[in-house]
Amino acid sequence: MKKEAKVQENQSDKATSEIISIPIAKIATNPNQPRKIFAESAILRLADSIKRYGIIQPLVVRETSEGYELISGERRLRASCELGFTHVPCVIRGAKESESAEIAIIENLMREDLSPFEEAEAIQALIDTYSLTQEEIASKLSCSQSYVANKLRLLRLDKETRNIITKNNLTERHARALLRLKDEERLRKALHIILESNLNVSQAEALVERFIAGESKKEATKKTYKSTDAFFDALNRAIETASNSGIRIKSRKIEGDGHIEMTILVPTVFEEVEK
Repeated sequence: MKKEAKVQENQSDKATSEIISIPIAKIATNPNQPRKIFAESAILRLADSIKRYGIIQPLVVRETSEGYELISGERRLRASCELGFTHVPCVIRGAKESESAEIAIIENLMREDLSPFEEAEAIQALIDTYSLTQEEIASKLSCSQSYVANKLRLLRLDKETRNIITKNNLTERHARALLRLKDEERLRKALHIILESNLNVSQAEALVERFIAGESKKEATKKTYKSTDAFFDALNRAIETASNSGIRIKSRKIEGDGHIEMTILVPTVFEEVEK
């Protein structure tokens, strides 16, 4: 007969290492779970494994006023539901709500199958909710601060772009290449080409390089006038060039209050210049 844990008042700070069978109906999922997408095929494979060997690692929960809240093990919980289980083995951990959320995020970040954006969003949640620094997060994850910073950079891509990248199974390196394009329109155009042409990472990086090179060339050809005198000097030279080619242009410049009015008269019939 399955053993059900007894929920007692004022026990939320107590923990037990004992494995207890708890009704699935009494377990609420963790709202701070960083994983947003649970692949159905992966859940079915896990369910098949559980069907053969059982739940090898118990779920971790904490007690609440309404029952239990999951700290870790949501995939095992989903797979158990798929199999029609009514109870699952659990270990109760004495954690407050804030601690439970942090544990859930850290536990999932330690796994390798989160998408890059889910990982970045989870790290950002630790910063926003628990005021952890990048250095503190790196220490908890046993990684470098630069690793954390690079993950957070991915969030510079807007939500729609991140969803497109995830939906089309592009890699984190594809995303990093696109981050180099600061103009949103050019970024979207590059992403469209990557998807349409099924570009690998190296090809995508080369494409972005061409976009950047083109933009640099375009910027280099732009005229920058640091004064109105320089602007009108350039304009007068253009008028002189046109006049020498047979277009008898007349111009008039009137300086007003805070502005200069320039009038240019161009004849409808051009004269032929004697050679």
